[in-house]
Amino acid sequence: MTVPMLKIGAVLSTMAMVTNWMSQTLPSLVGLNGTIISPDGTHERIISGLYPGSEEGWQVYSTASDPDGRCVCTVVAPARNLCKRDPRNQQLRLLTEQVQNVSQSMEVVHLRTSRDLQYVRDSEPLLRGVDGHLHTYVASPRTLTSKTLQELKGQMSQLRPLLSVVEQYRLDLQMLATLRMELLNLSIILTAIQEEVGAYDYEELQQRVLLLETRLHSCMNKLGCGRLTAVSNPITVKSSGSRFGSWMTDAMIPSSDSRVWSMDGYYKGRRVLEYRTMGDFTKGQNFVQHLLPHPWAGTGHVVYNGSLYYNKHQSNILVQYHFRSRSVLLQRSLSGAGYNNTFPYSWGGSSDIDLMADETGLWAVYTSIPNAGNIMVSRLDPRSLEILQSWDTGFPKRSAGEAFMICGTLYVTNSHLAGAKVHFAYNTNTSTYEYTDIPFHNQYSHISMMDYNPRERALYTWNNGHQVLYNVTLFHVIQSDG
Repeated sequence: MTVPMLKIGAVLSTMAMVTNWMSQTLPSLVGLNGTIISPDGTHERIISGLYPGSEEGWQVYSTASDPDGRCVCTVVAPARNLCKRDPRNQQLRLLTEQVQNVSQSMEVVHLRTSRDLQYVRDSEPLLRGVDGHLHTYVASPRTLTSKTLQELKGQMSQLRPLLSVVEQYRLDLQMLATLRMELLNLSIILTAIQEEVGAYDYEELQQRVLLLETRLHSCMNKLGCGRLTAVSNPITVKSSGSRFGSWMTDAMIPSSDSRVWSMDGYYKGRRVLEYRTMGDFTKGQNFVQHLLPHPWAGTGHVVYNGSLYYNKHQSNILVQYHFRSRSVLLQRSLSGAGYNNTFPYSWGGSSDIDLMADETGLWAVYTSIPNAGNIMVSRLDPRSLEILQSWDTGFPKRSAGEAFMICGTLYVTNSHLAGAKVHFAYNTNTSTYEYTDIPFHNQYSHISMMDYNPRERALYTWNNGHQVLYNVTLFHVIQSDG
C-alpha cells in the first residue's frame, strides 16, 4: 500500500478504536454498566434505582403526651420512597442526559467512520491501479498515450469522492476533541459527587432505606387497630367496566396473595376476572376468567383467604366460591335478611347484603323487616358462614350511601353522590355509636362499592366505571414504657 493509503487507513483504524473504547468505557466511568436504554432514551437502571416516583414520605402527626403520660401520635405509612428528596437528584438527571448525548454522538461518529472505511477499502484496488500506472509513466514517459491518459483521468474522477471523506475525517476529529472535553467535565463532576456521598453508594443506601421501611411497616402492624380520622384524596387505578361493579384483593391477614379480582355489574353477573398482580390489572393483562355456577346480586362481595363470598341472585343465600378449585364450597342462608332491593343502600342496585372483612374477620351488613330497615352487623364464621354475633346499629340502611368495617367498627357514608362523607360509626366492641364528620372526595360522583382492605389499609371503591383507592389515617393510642 502507498504512503497516502497507509495514512488514511491509520486514521480510520485509530478513530474506530477510539470510538469503540469510548462506547465500552464511558458507561463504566459514569456507573451505567448493564444499563438498558428504552425507546424513549430513558436510562432505566438509574431511573428505577434513584427516582422511584412521587409517593409521599413517612409522616408523624401531632405527637404529644396526655395527662396520664401516654404517647399519642398519628402515623401515615405510604408506599416506598427511595431518597427522592436528595438534592443530588437534579444533578444526576443532568449527568444522565449528558451521557446520553455523548453516547449518541459517539454512535454517529462510529457509524460514519465504519461506512467510510468500507468505502476506502472498496477504492483500494483502484488506488493501486492508479499508483501502478503513475510509476510506469514516470519510469517510461513514452508509454503515456492519449488513450492511457484518458483512462487515467477516468480513474482519478472515480477517486475524487475521497476528498469529501478526508474532509469529514477532519470534522470528526474536531468532534472527538469536543467529546473528550465533555468526558473530562463529567469525570470531574462525578468525582465531586462521589466525595460528597462519601463511603456509601446508592445501592447500599437503598438497602438501608428498604430495611428501615420494612421495620416501620412491621411497627405499624404491631400498632393494631385504630379509629378512622381521615380519608385521603382518591387515587384512580383504572377506568374500566360499567357504571356499577366491584374489585378487590384478598383481605386475609397475613397473606402474600397479590391477585386482583374484578366483577362488573350488579345484576345476575357470573364472570369474575382474576389478575395476577395489581400491575396486570391496571394494564388489563395476565388474567383468567372464573364463571360462577350461581349469579350474584349487588356489589357487596369480598375475597377472604382465597375464596369469594357473595350474595346469590334473588335470595339471601351466601355463597363461598374457592378460586383454586373453581368450585362452590359452601352455601348458607342469612336468616331474615332482605334481598332483591328490599333494603338496599341509597343507590339501589340489589345492594341488600354487603359482605366485608377487616382485621377481626368476616362480616355481613344487611337489614330485615323485624329490624325496621335499620342496619344489622353480623360477625360470620368463614368456614361455616354461621352468625357468631349480631348488632343492631339503629341506622336506616336506605339512608346510607355505602359502609365498610375497620377494626370492628362499622363506618357509614351519608351518600353515594358528590359531597359524601363518613358521618356515622358503630363500634361493635362497645356496642356504641357516634356521628362523625370525615369528608372525602367523590371524584366521579357515583360510588357503588366501598370496602376496606386491612392488608393494604386502604379503601377500594368502584366509582362510575373507575376503580379508585383511598388511603386512610387511623388514630392509635400507644402506652409508653416510661
